[in-house]
Amino acid sequence: MATAAIGLTAATEVGTELYTVTQTVDRARLVRYAGASGDFNPIHWNERFATEVGLPGVIAHGMLTMGLAGATLTDWLGDPARLVSLGCRFTRPIVVPDPGEVEVSVRAAVGALDPDAGTARVDLTVSVDGTTVLGKAQAHVRVA
Repeated sequence: MATAAIGLTAATEVGTELYTVTQTVDRARLVRYAGASGDFNPIHWNERFATEVGLPGVIAHGMLTMGLAGATLTDWLGDPARLVSLGCRFTRPIVVPDPGEVEVSVRAAVGALDPDAGTARVDLTVSVDGTTVLGKAQAHVRVA
């Protein structure tokens, strides 16, 4: 992945695509995230329970999905301290099959520039099979 020193400067134009990265999510990743976060809600690991409460199956944690988006950005920036803020809306669940995995795509593009503040808004499109799963996923970052 390219570094931000090359791809995000004060001269970058609004609309510039910065990167697209794909992350894999499987049930083992859900278990590891549950352990790290303390979120052991059975909708994230128990198929029977998830379907009984009306879900199509076991779903990924929303914060895991947001974390994947944020991690791709801070990896690309090269310095996590350049991330000023990150926010999103959880709009669609990610169903994680067993056995199997889901490919989560994160695309980043410049949404706005604030030369006076030395920051940029980065719009993140997070999707599975072409369907967006996070709404209004945006980050504000310091420009190199």
